Amino acid sequence: MWARSSRWGPCGTCVRPRRAHKRSRAPAHETGSSSQPAQLDSSRFRTVVFLFFFSPSETESTLAAMEKDTSGSSDKAFDAKAAPTYGADNEAGVGTVHVDMINNDDYYSLNFWGRMGVTPDSFKRRQETAGNKHNKLNQTMKGRHLHMIAIGGSIGAGLFVGTGSALRRGGPASLLIDYIIIGVMMFNVVFALGEMALMYPVSGGFYTLVTRFVDPSWGFAMGWNYFLQWLFILPFEIVVASFTINYWTQGSISPAVWMAVFLVALTIISVFGTLGYAEEEFWSSFIKLTAIVTFIIIGIVLVCGGGPSNGIYSEYWGPKFLNENGFKNGFKGFCSVFVTAAFAFAGTELIGLAASESKTPLQTLPSACKQVFWRVTLFYILSLLFVGLLISADDENLIGGEAFANSQASPFVLVGKYAGLVGYDHFINTVIVISVISIGLSGVYGGSRTLTALAEQGYAPKFFNYVDRAGRPLYSTLIILAVGFLAFAGTEPESGQKLFDWLLSISGLAALFTWGSICLAHIRFRMAWKRQGRSLDEIPFKAALGVPGSYIGLILSILVFIAQMYVAIWPIGGGPDGGAVNDAEGFFMSCLAFPVVVFFWLVGYIWKRPKFLTIDNIDLDSGRREIDWELHNAIQAKRAAASVPMKIVYKLF
Repeated sequence: MWARSSRWGPCGTCVRPRRAHKRSRAPAHETGSSSQPAQLDSSRFRTVVFLFFFSPSETESTLAAMEKDTSGSSDKAFDAKAAPTYGADNEAGVGTVHVDMINNDDYYSLNFWGRMGVTPDSFKRRQETAGNKHNKLNQTMKGRHLHMIAIGGSIGAGLFVGTGSALRRGGPASLLIDYIIIGVMMFNVVFALGEMALMYPVSGGFYTLVTRFVDPSWGFAMGWNYFLQWLFILPFEIVVASFTINYWTQGSISPAVWMAVFLVALTIISVFGTLGYAEEEFWSSFIKLTAIVTFIIIGIVLVCGGGPSNGIYSEYWGPKFLNENGFKNGFKGFCSVFVTAAFAFAGTELIGLAASESKTPLQTLPSACKQVFWRVTLFYILSLLFVGLLISADDENLIGGEAFANSQASPFVLVGKYAGLVGYDHFINTVIVISVISIGLSGVYGGSRTLTALAEQGYAPKFFNYVDRAGRPLYSTLIILAVGFLAFAGTEPESGQKLFDWLLSISGLAALFTWGSICLAHIRFRMAWKRQGRSLDEIPFKAALGVPGSYIGLILSILVFIAQMYVAIWPIGGGPDGGAVNDAEGFFMSCLAFPVVVFFWLVGYIWKRPKFLTIDNIDLDSGRREIDWELHNAIQAKRAAASVPMKIVYKLF
C-alpha cells in the first residue's frame, strides 16, 4: 500500500508535512511552473560569478523554494515491486501514484538533539516504509554541500604532497599531461554518474548501478573494492595528518597524540551524520580552494619574476624547468605519474553517493556535475602548471614516493620557501592538515554508505544494513572508525611504513576500476534504454558527451591501468636485484588491487551464481525517480528563449 501524507508522526508528534503523492496534472499557470524559470534566470545571473567558486546558499535556497512551491514531485521515487507499471493508471483510475523520495518522517519526529544524533532515541533502528524502501538515508544535504563535495572532496594530500613524487619521477610535462588525461576521464565519469544517479536515487551510489546495469557479481566486486579503498585510506590520512603537525612540533610531541586527537575529531563529526559530513566538507573545501587560488596568483607573479628580493624568483623565471627536463625518465616516467594522478582525483565520484542524500538533486546535481570539469581543470591543471614551472624535478627536497608523505616536501610548501614568502609555508601546511582530515572523513562517509548498500543487497553481513533514526548507517560507520586505530601502527617507522605500503597497494588502482565500471554501467544503461523502447527525452539530465563520452572514459581507464601494469613490471631504475624486471613483492606492492578485484568477482560469481544480465533483462524501473515534467519542460523552454549570455551560463554551469 502507498503511504499517505500526514502531519502527525507515529506517536502523535507534529512533523513536517510530506509532499503530495499524486502527480499533478494541472496546467502550468495553476502550478506556478511558468513563473519559476524567471526566478531561476534572475538568481543565476546575479550569482554566476560566486557560483563558480563556492555555490552561494542564496542560489540553493531559491532552487529549494522552487521545488517546494511546485509540490516537489521531481524528487519522488518509484517502486516497481509495490506499484503499478511505470506510467500506468492505478485501480482508482487516476494517474500513477508514487512514494516520496524524501521520506524523513521518522527523522523529523525527533527533537533537535535527536536529529543531531546525540540522544538515545536517535540510535534506534529506522522503521522501513514504502517510501524509504530503496533508500533509508536522510535527504537533508543541501545544494551548496553537493557542489563543494563534487570538487573539494577530491583535493587532499594527493595534490598538495603526492605531486612532489610524481614530479620527481616524470618531470613537469608528464605531470601536466597525465593530470589532463585523468581530468578528461573524470569529466566523462562524473557526467555519466550524474545522469544515472539522478534517475536512480538508491543508497550505495555507483555500486548499485553497476549491479543493476552490468553484472551482480561484478557489482559485488566493485562494492567491496570501493569499500576497501576508503577503509584503508582513513588510517593513512590520520598518519599523514599527524606527521604534518611535525612541521611545527619538530618531534617534541609523539605522533600518536595527534593520531588520537584526529581520530576523536572524526568520530565527533561522524556523530552528526550526513549534515556533519556535508558542513565539514563545505568549509574545508572552501579553504582548500582558496589556498589553490592564492597559489595560482602567486605562481603567475613568481614566474614573471615578481617575487621578493630575498627569494630565487626575483628575476624572470619562465619555463626553463619545462624545457630542461620536461619528460624525466622518458616513457616509464610518463606512465608512473598516472597512479599519483588517479589517487589525487579519487573521491570525485562521491557526488553519486551524496546525490541520494540531497534535498533537491534534480536542480543541484546537474549543476554540480558541470562545475566539476571547470573547477577540477582550473584548480588542478593550473596549480600543477606553476608547480612544474617553479620547482625542479631534480629537487632533492621532493619526496621519492614514501608512504608517509612529508609536508615539508610538498611542492606548494617549497615554492613559498624558495620565494622567501614569510608565513606562506605555514599557511599551506595548515591547509594540508585540513585536507587530509577532510579526505579521512570522506573515507568514513563513502566506506560506510557502500558497506550498508552491500548489506542491503545481501553481499555483506546483514547487521551492517542498520540505519538509525538520525539517518546514520551506524554499524558500518563504527567499523570504519575502528579500522582507523591502525594509524597507531604508523608510530613505528619501519614496520608501520611496510604495513601501509601494503594497505595502500589495495587502493592504488581501486579508483580506476571504479571509474571504468561507472562508464560501462552508463553504456549498458543507454543500450537497455534504447532496446526497451524508451526515449532519450525521458532522461532529464544527459551526459555531456553521451555514450561516446563513456566509451572515452572506459578506454582511458583501461589504458591507464595498462600503463601502471607496465611500470609495475619494469619499474623506473629496475628491480631490487639490479635487473630490469621487478620482483613479486614490488609488483604486488604497485597493483595489489587487481588480484583483489578478481578475487571478489570470483567470490560473488560462485556465491550468487547470477545469470548473465542481458540488455533486455535490465531493470529500468525499480527505485526510479519520478520527474515533474511540467516544471522541467517549462524551465527548458525558458532557457531556450534566454539571451545568448544566459544560454552560455546555463550550458557551462
